[in-house]
Amino acid sequence: MKIDAHHHFWQYNSEEFGWIDDSLERIRRNFLPADLQTEIQAAGVDGVVSVQARQSLEETQWLLDLASANDFLKGVVGWVPLVDENVHQHLEQFGTNPKFKAVRHVVQAEPDDEFILRKNFSAGISALQKYDLVYDILIFERQLPYAIQFVDRHPDQIFVLDHIAKPRIKENLIEDWATNIRELAKRPNVFCKVSGMVTEADFKSWTPEQLKPYWETVLAAFGPDRLMFGSDWPVCLVACEYERWLGVVGEFAASLSSSEQGSLFGQTAQRVYKLA
Repeated sequence: MKIDAHHHFWQYNSEEFGWIDDSLERIRRNFLPADLQTEIQAAGVDGVVSVQARQSLEETQWLLDLASANDFLKGVVGWVPLVDENVHQHLEQFGTNPKFKAVRHVVQAEPDDEFILRKNFSAGISALQKYDLVYDILIFERQLPYAIQFVDRHPDQIFVLDHIAKPRIKENLIEDWATNIRELAKRPNVFCKVSGMVTEADFKSWTPEQLKPYWETVLAAFGPDRLMFGSDWPVCLVACEYERWLGVVGEFAASLSSSEQGSLFGQTAQRVYKLA
């Protein structure tokens, strides 16, 4: 299967999606399974992984309900309150659902850049292994040093780094990010999504040539067997159509072997998230 390992759904309202500001006006509407199915059918993508966009238990259940009703939704990366001392109760609630594959917290939005190192958050991460759950790391570039320390505290936990840690592509800055990416990638329990890059660049003026050094860095650091393609649809639409982004990554990967391309475009996601 060809898998898109990262996308979102939402029913838009300004209260819960305040981060969708005027610069993101194009995505100020509902995005639901029928919308995505049209996109992936045109692009030749077989299945997707749905990732939380709101930090609520209601959101996690809603995504699981959508996945139950739509076979092309192969897995869900949901949210649970990892800092809650009763986190096991919440994990039990969702753990029996075969499409509940991973948990994510929007660490990038926390005012404390060292949030990821908090003891109560670490305790919540330690609870995930019992339920065979992956953890998706969502951070900005500046938070990478803390993420490295965080991963080292959980050597047996599987992690997936979202959006290549959001480097400062718009400013064409790469060296500090690249140094930390190479260090993080030394941990074999960390995987990386090739996603979210166009929205870290200038929405209107980005080029594949501008993005390519960032791709080359994660490819060299993680290798094709630890990378997975993600669209970040519908967020990507403010800068790039679905098929165009798939095509850009396809061009980046053109020099890889067919088996390596198979890993990038599906097999890594299937293996890491245990998609059926």
